[in-house]
Parts: sequence; structure tokens; C-alpha cells
Amino acid sequence: MLSGFTIVRNAITLDFPIVPAIRSVLEVCDEVVVNVGRSDDGTRDVVAAIADPRVRILDSEWDFTKKNEMLSIETLKAMHACRGDWGIYIQADEVLHETGARLLKERVGEWDRDERVEGLLVDYRHFYAGFELVATSRRWYRREVRAIRLRRDIRPYQGAQGFRVGPGYRKIRARRTGAEMFHYGWARPARAIREKYEVSKTIYPWSGERSAREQAKGYLDWMPLLKPFTGTHPRVAAAWIAERRHDPERRLGPRHFKLEHLRFYLSEGIERLTGARLFEFRNYVLV
Repeated sequence: MLSGFTIVRNAITLDFPIVPAIRSVLEVCDEVVVNVGRSDDGTRDVVAAIADPRVRILDSEWDFTKKNEMLSIETLKAMHACRGDWGIYIQADEVLHETGARLLKERVGEWDRDERVEGLLVDYRHFYAGFELVATSRRWYRREVRAIRLRRDIRPYQGAQGFRVGPGYRKIRARRTGAEMFHYGWARPARAIREKYEVSKTIYPWSGERSAREQAKGYLDWMPLLKPFTGTHPRVAAAWIAERRHDPERRLGPRHFKLEHLRFYLSEGIERLTGARLFEFRNYVLV
């Protein structure tokens, strides 16, 4: 059995593509466990309306006093509820491309007997200020583990961006798949981005002042190495994107140059020549 799992709370207020996210893993999963935190906006009804018997809702009360650790705690609850040997993890603002979903399922079958492989990597497309630009600088992670062996003491790490192993948080042993994950967190309408900053003040209190400044600014800062997207979006996300493609409030700040930007351009040049990204943070080791 191949499981899928995710967590979500206040998906309407935050305008998460939670239905496309769940449907994207339903393409290949035998079940999808959705940890739905008690919400103020009918999120549970949205998930239930998917009306697929493979979707199992886990009702949960999220403890915000745990700050960003809360995301790992709630993700672990969803993992523990899975019945499969492998699980595909997807966040509420991510959508797995249909070709990538098939690739992950194929690679799980191919590498299941190789005990060295604990997780599978996906390649990220980080959309920014809409659905036409992708952020590509080293500030954004290129890859992350999104399929893992279950019941192996593999656990979410640092707000559940990735996974580590055991109480010592050893880096997970992973293999590349070429599957593509589309991250829409920074592509959402301006209203949702403002709500994102509001929630961040609670989950990441150490960045509260910065969140307040960004919230008041009313636009997203321009950054180096924003590039036009020339591919195709996941099929299950098409309607969600179409409804949000034009938002007059969603604005990108003016292009500007700072001396510190040089390191991003230098890093990109080296990456294009060698394939290696300087100072890349990884939750995994390749096997």
C-alpha cells in the first residue's frame, strides 16, 4: 500500500490549494491521510467534499504554543495514521505534477528492496508573485524528500520542510527521482499572503517584526534570479490557478541591485557549469 499524508488548517482563509494538493497524490496513492486542524473557516468541509473514500480525515487540535515545532508534531500524527509501507508527503501549498506522481510510484516499487534508500527526492518549482515567475536562487531549496519509508523512525524536521532519522536527527538517505513539485505558497493572492504573515507571527515569533514590516509593505520584494516559467502546471491545479491568475493587489516590488546579490549570481554560474550549488542546505544524503 502507498499512502499519502498532509496537514492543513484554515485553508480558505490562507487560500491554500489543498484540494489540488490532495488530488495530486490521490493519482497514485491507496489512501491519503489529512490532519485537519480545528479551523475557523470550514476547511474540514472542503476536504470532506473531495468525497473520495481513500481520503481519511484526522481531526486535531493544534498547539500553537509549540511554535514551528507544531508543524512537525502534526505531520508526525498524520504519518502515524498511515497504513502503507511508503508515504508521499505534500504540504498544503504544494501540488505534485501528474508525471511526478507516476515517477514516485514507479521509483518506490523499483527501490523498495534497497534498504539504503529511506526517502525519495522531488525537484521544486517555487512560484513567486503569481504563476509566471519561479524563484531559482540558492535562497530556495532545489530538492526535498517527499516520499519516505513509514515506521522506520523517520520524523519531520524543522517545521516539516524535510525529514531526518531517529532521535539524533541523522540525515535521511535519499535518491533523486526527477519528479516535480509545484510550490504555490508565494504565488497566492495578496490577501492570502497578508494572512500568511499574520500566522507567521505566532508560529515564528522571532521573525514577528519582519513579518509585520512585510505585511504593511503591500508587495513582494523583487529578488535576483526570478525566471519566467515555461512549463505546464499540474492538471489538477488548472482551475485553482485560473481563478487566481489576475489579482490587482498582488504586486512585485521594483527591480534593484545590492552588492550582496553578487553571491547569488556567482552561485548560479557555478551551478550551471558544474551542477553543484554552493553552500546548499540539505536534510538528506544521496545514495
